[in-house]
Amino acid sequence: MDSLTQIVLGASVGEAVLGKKVGNKAMLYGAIAGTIPDLDVLMKYFTDTVTAIEWHRGFSHSIVFSIGFAPIFGWLVWKLEKKGEASWKEWSWLFFWGLFTHPILDTFTTWGTQLFWPFDTRLAFQNIFVIDPLYTIPFLIFLISTMRQKRTAPLRKKYNRLGLLISSSYLILTLALKGFAHSRFIDSLESQRIAYAQIDTRPTPFNTILWTANVDVGDAYLIGNYSFFDSREIQFTAYSKNHQLLGDLKNNDKVSRLIEVTEGWYTINQQEDQRYLNDLRFGLLSLDPTETRFAFSYELEQTKAGLKIRETPKFKTDTNRLLSALWIRMWGN
Repeated sequence: MDSLTQIVLGASVGEAVLGKKVGNKAMLYGAIAGTIPDLDVLMKYFTDTVTAIEWHRGFSHSIVFSIGFAPIFGWLVWKLEKKGEASWKEWSWLFFWGLFTHPILDTFTTWGTQLFWPFDTRLAFQNIFVIDPLYTIPFLIFLISTMRQKRTAPLRKKYNRLGLLISSSYLILTLALKGFAHSRFIDSLESQRIAYAQIDTRPTPFNTILWTANVDVGDAYLIGNYSFFDSREIQFTAYSKNHQLLGDLKNNDKVSRLIEVTEGWYTINQQEDQRYLNDLRFGLLSLDPTETRFAFSYELEQTKAGLKIRETPKFKTDTNRLLSALWIRMWGN
């Protein structure tokens, strides 16, 4: 999830663990703990694109990291606070839950996490977008209400619990919403007599009303959108896989690893002499049926030093256009 959401979750967890004893300091250090796992994004400044992608939501989002580093961070805070009201064990417990709930929440997103690192298993339930106002805003309101209460006030505990309860309930609800949307995609494929090998369903950005599906039909992928307000049949648009355009690059180590990251959901397109690998899991840059640009696309450039892979940039105009189209499409077809 986005940084603000993880800060809110971490602060609330910190409050639940140690708020009564140390007050708002529990929220502060909980928020820090909730932020730490995402520092893995700094890897992009020290290594190549593919390695940075592999590391993202890897080791720092694992149970191993939470267990191993919680005592270290707990000890640092214990020393910083000059062995005050809370013990080393209590600070360690706060950091464990702050570090651990971060990847737990991330498992519900499209990217997922390697919670059981070093085992190469990425959990991604894909039932919530990385930014979802309906999850974050009510949670944030209850957190602010909690902060305004004295640390021993009964309302403080009540507000914090309500924030955790409502946000968690919404998260569970999105699993049910995904199940319903997924069944509608299946029904539509069957009614249109479309044979398929695999289907992948996830919410579109910033909401859980409009859902999208990638459908593997052999030499192409179909992409369709479904809103709970739809009244007409789901329309699917085909995108050729073009995997043959990779040529010898398919055996390249970096390309093979990038394909593994996409979990096989990728297309290749070529513009003049340049080839691009598109990760289908995060959708297109617009809802236009003629759109060919994907949110995550990687340029495969052959240089004298070898193959160079870099992510193609996204622009604010693309985001604004997509948000406008999503708002309109969300209310039905």
